[in-house]
Amino acid sequence: MTAEAAGEAYEGGLLDEPTTADLRAKVTQAWREFAAALAGLLPTLQPGSHIDLTLDPTASGTGTAVYSVSLRVLPEGVVEALAVGNAALPQEFRMDRAAVADLVALGWSPPGVLAGSGDSFGLRSAQDNAAQLATIITRTLRDVHGAPHPAFLVYLVHDEEDEPIEASPLGTARHEPSIESSLSLDDLDDDEALHAALAGVADDVVPLDERVRTVVATMSKTTVDQLQVDADGDIGIRAGSAMVFVRVRDNPPLVDVFSPILTEVEPSEQLYVKLSELTNRMPIGRLYCAQDTVWASIPVFGRNFQAIHLMLAVQVMTGLADELDDRLHGEFGGKRFFGEGDKPTTPKSGDDSHRPGMYL
Repeated sequence: MTAEAAGEAYEGGLLDEPTTADLRAKVTQAWREFAAALAGLLPTLQPGSHIDLTLDPTASGTGTAVYSVSLRVLPEGVVEALAVGNAALPQEFRMDRAAVADLVALGWSPPGVLAGSGDSFGLRSAQDNAAQLATIITRTLRDVHGAPHPAFLVYLVHDEEDEPIEASPLGTARHEPSIESSLSLDDLDDDEALHAALAGVADDVVPLDERVRTVVATMSKTTVDQLQVDADGDIGIRAGSAMVFVRVRDNPPLVDVFSPILTEVEPSEQLYVKLSELTNRMPIGRLYCAQDTVWASIPVFGRNFQAIHLMLAVQVMTGLADELDDRLHGEFGGKRFFGEGDKPTTPKSGDDSHRPGMYL
């Protein structure tokens, strides 16, 4: 079978490939879950409570540019929201005229219009109108600020005295106190610690999916109950600037660790050949193109399951995604899961369509 034919087989589902699920549908569902969680949280907050939502600059590569939205509950059931304006952003990361227009179309007032908004875009809504407000906030973070997935957001919920408030997770967004957490073996680099943290994971009496969730929760420094599992049964985890999914298959018992390396790419013979060459050089796993997405996949055997094997697979996948997305994007175009093309565009000198508007 040629490389092109193999790619077509994957696209047609002939090999029952578990990682060819519609990526757009998975991401869309994750945003819906985030919006629903935010809508459920807002009505429960007392006056003076705050929610701070930020696109993690470490993961997004925006450095000192912090795209954020803050919400504050006012008396009489009013919620005030503020979104970062260009005055608080470095020149190269400022939003262009189209982005500003999108914010206004969503219902935001330009900086200075809403009393007390200062250099931020402002919005006020009734607390019992939480669903609509959550939709506006979600679309702002996703469509204007360029967050590719809720897992790239960090948040903090606190009261009027800035004391943290215990709240249900906002989908796959990360609670800010755990922002320094990472998928790493550093804290589990000796057999004793590994055994203590993952006791019972190797027990074949425990179902494979439960063992896998225990491993992922341990690496993410969270609890099994707080893991986000989508409609396909995949665990979605953010690792650095990569998005990694973990799926458990029953027959045969297998754990697949996979990541979208490149999306919206045009399949070609040259692409299939390149992916074949790269796969041949990988000690484990493979790269392939399904529909318009290049995927990386590393399988972990479910029989005689070893937690350390899954942890290593996640670490390898993270490094692989970071290394290959730029290389393949430069050669074949397309769109990285989070790359320069996904960030708000930088104004171009001499281009009226990107010239700063009156509120920038």
